[in-house]
Amino acid sequence: MSTTADLIHLLKAELKAAGLTYAALAKELGMAESSVKRMFARGGDMPVSRIDDICRVIRLDFAELAQRLADSRPLMLELTLAQEKAVLADRKLLVVAICVISQMSAEAILATYELTEAELVSALVALDRIGIIDLRPGNRYRLKVAKGFRWLPHGPVMEYFRNEVLDDYFAGGFDGESEMLMVVHGEIGHGLANSFRERLTRVGQDFSNQHLADRKLPPEQRRPYTIVIGMRSWLMASLAQMHRPRKEC
Repeated sequence: MSTTADLIHLLKAELKAAGLTYAALAKELGMAESSVKRMFARGGDMPVSRIDDICRVIRLDFAELAQRLADSRPLMLELTLAQEKAVLADRKLLVVAICVISQMSAEAILATYELTEAELVSALVALDRIGIIDLRPGNRYRLKVAKGFRWLPHGPVMEYFRNEVLDDYFAGGFDGESEMLMVVHGEIGHGLANSFRERLTRVGQDFSNQHLADRKLPPEQRRPYTIVIGMRSWLMASLAQMHRPRKEC
């Protein structure tokens, strides 16, 4: 949907919320009802001056309308290859990107990581330019990626994690407080495999939601945890080497 179509759709919703019919709006604008209907029709022409007039009638500031339009756009589930390359080009930018995807405030990022305020602002501006956030006054931001966001499976960020992070992660004993490591192998139907994938995705989302809810706790009552959730059709080499070929039915 184009920006103009989005705007008209949003104005329709605002009119409905205000309890205004096209006839009532036409009376307020000094226009014929048929002309108002044409403006709101698919492919209709709505001049900027008319948008200002409609905002006045429904007592809505144009800046607020523009912000609502931005907030209503679908969030991204993945970045493009170019966006990921841009994020990975600078280590500090990657750190800040991971922080904002976790919805940490600017104050929390500065308190947690060795970044100057100038470095943080520079990174936030870069993330705004890349398209991951909408940067707002006071170093506040609106995240433009969805809760179910994931890095490209074969993109540069996941490649970085495979090369630089996974060995360090799995080198741990997973025997600390609230830690665990479980490897389960089995054969199940395709439909059930999709069901398990969806349930595992919800576990990740539940963890993210809890992270957001617990931000109000004092730092001494919080500990950093990292969940790695994966499921793929795969056999470890020692099993695959001894696996008999499947007989064709």
